[in-house]
Amino acid sequence: MTQSGQKGFEGWYFKHQRGEEMVAFIPGRAESGPFLQMISPQGARQFAVSRLTAGGGMVRADRCWFSTRGCHIELPGVRGGIVYGPLSSLSCDIMGPFRFLPMECRHGVISMVHTLRGTLWIDGQPHRFDGGQGYIEKDSGISFPRWYLWVQCNDFSAPCSVMLSVAAVPLGPISFRGCICALLYRGRPYRFATYRGVRILRFSPRRVCLAQGRRLLDLTLAPRDAGHPLRAPQNGRMSGCIRESCAARMRLRLREDGETVLDLGSARAAYEFVPPPQAHNPATAAAY
Repeated sequence: MTQSGQKGFEGWYFKHQRGEEMVAFIPGRAESGPFLQMISPQGARQFAVSRLTAGGGMVRADRCWFSTRGCHIELPGVRGGIVYGPLSSLSCDIMGPFRFLPMECRHGVISMVHTLRGTLWIDGQPHRFDGGQGYIEKDSGISFPRWYLWVQCNDFSAPCSVMLSVAAVPLGPISFRGCICALLYRGRPYRFATYRGVRILRFSPRRVCLAQGRRLLDLTLAPRDAGHPLRAPQNGRMSGCIRESCAARMRLRLREDGETVLDLGSARAAYEFVPPPQAHNPATAAAY
């Protein structure tokens, strides 16, 4: 985590989950000023932040701080702390060679999964995360993609964590459908990406099927609610709005050389879908 002098926005996503208990904090800064958001199955909250700094592996937002070793929270109605175990970082940047291009939005994965220990008190109620699992990512740039699908989950019956995004990627006068996906299963990493020749065999708000070399990845998705509203960047300012569901059902299947590598399900995936402007009905977005 480094200090950035560029215009636009940068924000971090610190997710904590232990069974039904889930809370994610989103500290960041934009041309419109610093911000701090929180999302849980109970809803989303926005907190006023007078100052946010990032550097030396730490993000500080007023009395809160977030680092690769844990977080400390002092907010209206929310307080506590969580300690992180060793992070599981990727061997190379999730953006691949695209990180060298002038992208509208740059995505980074800081930790696919790590253990948690600690308690948060929310409106006087304890939310304990001992034995839970965490995830950390970062976004920066000018705006979120015009349309995109993003899912993340590490709540499975076997050691597994996945992050996938399919999005509109503007590049100069053209725009294309790009894909990035990181999967960590029993300590073995898998990467699917446009820059690695992935083919998107099927894409809709409810299913993504990818083929790359000898591997086939199939995700079926079923959000159980419309999600909670979060502020999102547009032209460097936090003036947009997206919705994130904390409890989407997911079935994740990976095949290699025709053999099943994994077939896992979860009822607690994080899920965001922003449809293309032409798709007034999200169900019609399958062509994208």
